[in-house]
Amino acid sequence: MIQTDIIVIGGGPAGLMAAIAAAQSGANVTMLEKGDRLGRKLLISGGGRCNVTNAKGTEHILHNIPGNGRFLHSVFSQWSSYEIIHFFESRGVKLKEEDRGRLFPVTDRAQTVLDAVLRELERQDVKIRYASHVSHILGEGGGVAGVLLQTGERVKARAIVLATGGCSAPLTGSTGDGYVMAEEHGHTIVAPYPTSVALVSHDVLIQEKRLQGLSLKSVKATLFDERGKRVIQEEGDLLFTHFGLSGPLALRLSHSVVTRQMKTGKQPLMVQLDLLPGFTKEAFMQMLDENRDAHSKKLVRSMLREIVPERLADVVFERCGFKASVTLRELLSKNGEEIVDQLKRFEVVVHDTLGLAKSTVTGGGIRLSEVDPRTLQSKQIRGLFFAGEILDVHAHTGGYNITVAFTTGHVAGTHAASFALQQDADRGVHS
Repeated sequence: MIQTDIIVIGGGPAGLMAAIAAAQSGANVTMLEKGDRLGRKLLISGGGRCNVTNAKGTEHILHNIPGNGRFLHSVFSQWSSYEIIHFFESRGVKLKEEDRGRLFPVTDRAQTVLDAVLRELERQDVKIRYASHVSHILGEGGGVAGVLLQTGERVKARAIVLATGGCSAPLTGSTGDGYVMAEEHGHTIVAPYPTSVALVSHDVLIQEKRLQGLSLKSVKATLFDERGKRVIQEEGDLLFTHFGLSGPLALRLSHSVVTRQMKTGKQPLMVQLDLLPGFTKEAFMQMLDENRDAHSKKLVRSMLREIVPERLADVVFERCGFKASVTLRELLSKNGEEIVDQLKRFEVVVHDTLGLAKSTVTGGGIRLSEVDPRTLQSKQIRGLFFAGEILDVHAHTGGYNITVAFTTGHVAGTHAASFALQQDADRGVHS
């Protein structure tokens, strides 16, 4: 039987940082990974480039954590994005800032980030065991005693960090194992649901695949509920697909789509796209007048194709109900207003999202009222700590989720080490 101070279950971003933090605090750490390598999810993050965090600071990051971000105030006060930046830069990973504060390694390779983490694990003498699938967390006297592996082997420990992730991207090993382990010790699981996931539409426009593959930069989207009430507005890049909407903008909307439909039973929602967010209605009408004066014989369809991509222009033109031969000279003021309304309020009905297996992030997880927000220790059993996506916390894409993973990992690992080492000290006093 193996004896260690800390067991970290799971070798994703949260588990990796938890193991390093615990070891830096002076604890003996054993990491148990059920797969054959560490950091699988880290390697696919940021399109394979690993968006390590966001440069805009704590308040900005918390604003981009729609899933219970307030719970993390204490965590971020202990170890924030600034510490993440220092951690990697002090270990030779040079970072560069891109749009919206996203930070990537200058190599544009997630492997650069993982290599730095692996070197630190080795330097801190963290013991790593692969193909170690945990069946149960063992309890004793109201606290953890270790784990039981599927092989029947027991590993004893004074504290455990559970960092098994959610159940999105199951090929990376996130299959919801940790939920069962936590439930066995009295924890409640908020039912997992997909978020940061593409949107599904049965709109005729989508079903006919007229805009499939069309990518739009920096458009604005407003989501309306089933009663026509505005829910949220987001801005970003958008991709039309054969099933609906994808890209960063759709993924940002998905949290609101999923949570709204969880309440209403999948009623259709309306997404209204502003295809020209930099253009006011007045500016567009002025441009239209100038074009009418200078090019009165130009076809309206041709003018539209100069403003937005051709396939999109044709859809806008048809939605306005114009004849194909209509020219700018024949265009009435009210017709111009119809065009700008379509460009500023282009509607797509959303019926659903793709499922958990296709989502980037899992919503739901360990109920937060059962977790100490300062230490991330369980309130149900002493010595059990949580980190990362297993918690009922989730963020938008853009470096925010991996920031949550790293920060909760560091805080959970630090406090797990403090707990374990204090147990050692108490045993010394009583022996």
